[in-house]
Amino acid sequence: MTSAMRDDWVARLTDDRTRLDLGGYGERVADVLRERITEGVFPPGVRLSENALCEALGVSRNTLREAFRLLSHEGLLTHEFNRGVFIRELTAADVRDIYAFRRIIEGAAILAAADAPPGALDRLDEAVEAAELAAAAGDWAQVGTANMRFHQAVADLAGNSRLSRTARRLLAELRLVFLVVPAAQAFHQPYIRYNRQIHQLLVTGEFDEAHRVLTDYLDAAERQLLDAFPPQRTDSAPPAGSGRAAPTRAPR
Repeated sequence: MTSAMRDDWVARLTDDRTRLDLGGYGERVADVLRERITEGVFPPGVRLSENALCEALGVSRNTLREAFRLLSHEGLLTHEFNRGVFIRELTAADVRDIYAFRRIIEGAAILAAADAPPGALDRLDEAVEAAELAAAAGDWAQVGTANMRFHQAVADLAGNSRLSRTARRLLAELRLVFLVVPAAQAFHQPYIRYNRQIHQLLVTGEFDEAHRVLTDYLDAAERQLLDAFPPQRTDSAPPAGSGRAAPTRAPR
């Protein structure tokens, strides 16, 4: 990680202090770090400095280590003995698992959208608008972040807190996959239009058609990611929570 990258995420995490109670709690710190992973702040393979994170967030080492434990259980971090904690590098097998799960939870939420909570469809519209504005500005990292927010909003259509929490964790893993794609614009740009189409179909009550578009969309995205995956990132990498790192790593 370059010094500029580190300065950027330290500054952003310092702003997150206000979200934590005095002294902080492991789950709250995990929520902050998960959100920043979803936004693409931490690339796969990066070592997380305990000192820098404790200073940025104003929390104790014990609190931070509890957050690390929770995120490792979710498959977002990996521990290496005597080396530290790293953002996990996912494999092609992870991509297949993530997309199989997305078809279930997002598909179910789409089909339940007739009973969506008040304002739920508005959040989809806001996410698409944010992606369109970011694309116009050529900020493809922000397009990716807006896309994550869109799919979280899709999951939230079900009005089920457990489903929403599961989606939040899954999307953080997904962002780590997106970061292996070398051409962000080529990958993200087509899906802005599909997100807009899904939103419009939901507004007009065409839930089955929205489900069909989402399914085709996820199938296409999965194929693109698998085609773009680094050949050295084999399916033999250890599973989430194994405590061992994947075989490749970005420079620290």
